[in-house]
Amino acid sequence: MSNDSTTRGYLTPSAAGGPAYDEALEREISRWIRGVTGLPAKAVFPRWTDPQPPIPKNGITWCAFGITTVPLPGMSANIQVDENTSEQWAWESVTVILCFYGPQGASTATTFRAGLFVEQNNTELNRVGLSLSDAGTIYNLPELINKQWVRRYDLTVTLTRKTIRTYNIKSIVEPNVTISTGD
Repeated sequence: MSNDSTTRGYLTPSAAGGPAYDEALEREISRWIRGVTGLPAKAVFPRWTDPQPPIPKNGITWCAFGITTVPLPGMSANIQVDENTSEQWAWESVTVILCFYGPQGASTATTFRAGLFVEQNNTELNRVGLSLSDAGTIYNLPELINKQWVRRYDLTVTLTRKTIRTYNIKSIVEPNVTISTGD
């Protein structure tokens, strides 16, 4: 099956290593949360995974996060790179909910939100292709876990990034048409 524009049919991206999603994106977001909050690696983990990691014991401050939406607020741009390839550029948002639990949950949530606006922290985030767009309100939402109330503070953050996918779209070098002037 051909994967270029010289034959009809669907095209898939031609180059590996496109934008990070799934576990790769979750790893980057986890590093960012740990870097800004100072929480240890075992205290920050993604929600909704299989298998689900054990919940830390009551009395420990920790964070669970989840990527809730990945909207594409505008149209993609298609850029012909050379005679054989085209790149599709898109600017997408990544919405992340962060839930801070435990006795220092509020303190950690506010430390994280304040740290988002430190330029050096955003520069580190930029190194993985992400940038802070918006940080919302912190909500106090205690949760009943194992028949015990646990402090929980939720914050939604929106990140933005430029994604690039490469397709084997050939440019038209010589048209396969004849133009007549009607003379």
